[in-house]
Amino acid sequence: MSPVLEAEIKMRLSGGAANTSAAAALGGAMSTSASGVFATNVANNLFDDVTVAEAGSGDIEYRCFYVENSNAASKTLEGGVIWIDALTTSPSTEFDLGLDPAAIGSNSTTTIANENTAPTGVTFSRPTTKAAGLAIGNIPAGSKKAVWIRRTVSAGATAASDSGSIRVEGDTVA
Repeated sequence: MSPVLEAEIKMRLSGGAANTSAAAALGGAMSTSASGVFATNVANNLFDDVTVAEAGSGDIEYRCFYVENSNAASKTLEGGVIWIDALTTSPSTEFDLGLDPAAIGSNSTTTIANENTAPTGVTFSRPTTKAAGLAIGNIPAGSKKAVWIRRTVSAGATAASDSGSIRVEGDTVA
């Protein structure tokens, strides 16, 4: 039996089975489209560029994504943890994570009307180490866990190229 490999832990958009747009990742079912998978180290993978108006007045936006265990050998990702691996590079932005209240394997319990509406039942925090990470639990092969991310742009933000990343790890029992 093989372990759950890093490449088998997929980050997938929410917004419905056919969704391939990060702007539409506002909760609901997980995208099962090949284009619904995203990497955490790619520009504009979840959020668009901050407009001049958003930078001037400040802005808070939300997205929902899924952590999926795509292991083909029926191995469970045991004790999964998610955290912010690299904070944003701009001093004018920050992001936080929150677990959707839905059980592992279920779709997000919340769908928000637009990217500026906070999801109900989600508590956000900024874990920056694995030890402080959010416990996502045991994810069986072929299953998922919904996670929310909140991006905050401070009022008066200056133009900058900005990025950050998140990480998921867990164990596999032989």
